[in-house]
Amino acid sequence: MSPAAPSGYSKDNPFPARLREARLLNQPGTAKETRHFVVDLSGSGLTYKAGDSIGVFPSNRPEDVAEILGHLGATGAEEVRLPRESGPVSLRVALERRLALNGPTRRFVEALAARAQAPEEKARLHGLLAPEAAELLAGTLAQRWFADLLAEYPSARLGPQELIEHLRRLMPRLYSVASSPRVHPAEAHLTVAVVRYRTNGRDRVGVCSSFLADRVQVGETPVPVFVAPSHFAPPEDPARDAIMVGPGTGIAPFRAFVQDRAAAGASGRNWIFFGDQHRATDFLYEEEWADALAAGRLARLDTAFSRDQLLKVYVQDRLRERGAEVWSWIQGGAAFYVCGDARRMAKDVDTALHDLIAEQGAMTPAQAADFVKQLKKEKRYQRDIY
Repeated sequence: MSPAAPSGYSKDNPFPARLREARLLNQPGTAKETRHFVVDLSGSGLTYKAGDSIGVFPSNRPEDVAEILGHLGATGAEEVRLPRESGPVSLRVALERRLALNGPTRRFVEALAARAQAPEEKARLHGLLAPEAAELLAGTLAQRWFADLLAEYPSARLGPQELIEHLRRLMPRLYSVASSPRVHPAEAHLTVAVVRYRTNGRDRVGVCSSFLADRVQVGETPVPVFVAPSHFAPPEDPARDAIMVGPGTGIAPFRAFVQDRAAAGASGRNWIFFGDQHRATDFLYEEEWADALAAGRLARLDTAFSRDQLLKVYVQDRLRERGAEVWSWIQGGAAFYVCGDARRMAKDVDTALHDLIAEQGAMTPAQAADFVKQLKKEKRYQRDIY
């Protein structure tokens, strides 16, 4: 089959990119692992804009695939059929590149219970499936991957096709682009927190972050990528000021915004709120921000390093402290952006924004809420949260 035309690369036909660079952003002594990746888009025809994301299709760890093959007593050469695929693929290819190996379901436990030959295993499985054991089952599934359950119930032998029908499709991960195409037209930069954790006595990893960090060789290993367009973007008006709140890897799109606005000659001021655990080890892109401040590309930078003092300090706390100035910028037409954790940070920042508008603008909570709604309507309050 002939290769796709450059303009044809998409989610359904990702571009086999290479990494130009992969470097650790944290300093020695950190509890975190945040990496900066440079994806080479040369020859792809792919274009992006500041605020867009890059989708990455990962592969699973070979040792995780081998573990499942061992439990099945399979070689990996067995043919299996997957939904939406025209022909069969080998079991090894399916487990490496097509299917997620985590997230077992109640239906899988039911399949094991039906197959278990050992009476003790069968009893335990039926105990998990009892109506009164719903909480126990949920906790068990949350702490296990498919391989864990296959190991715990070895008498429940499933065939390759039977197993893969319980596995979800391995989905691409989206990462906010941390560069501007005006500055880096043939590459896209990513800021990735590498996920490593321990559960059920086992060391586990985030599939895509560990794929990029551990299994991709710079300049060699193909990384299937595509561009995911977004409505999240710098102000259309180059004279508009921008307040950007991005703790941790949430800083990625704002690195792109600052680069983009500077390259476009935008006159609007840029103000960044950044937070992480420790200034000495986790100040992502510290030297770049210092250069941007010195050159006037960045008007203000406020930081919140939560573990550097007895009482934890977060970006929402800095927002409240700078309430009068933030309100002055907003009154002057500034756009307000938030990127990062949806569960806590984004909610806390939203609450702080409402509170400072009510306080500084002498409004009731209801009036402040209406004011924020108007900001959203005018695209002056945008969030990229996950």
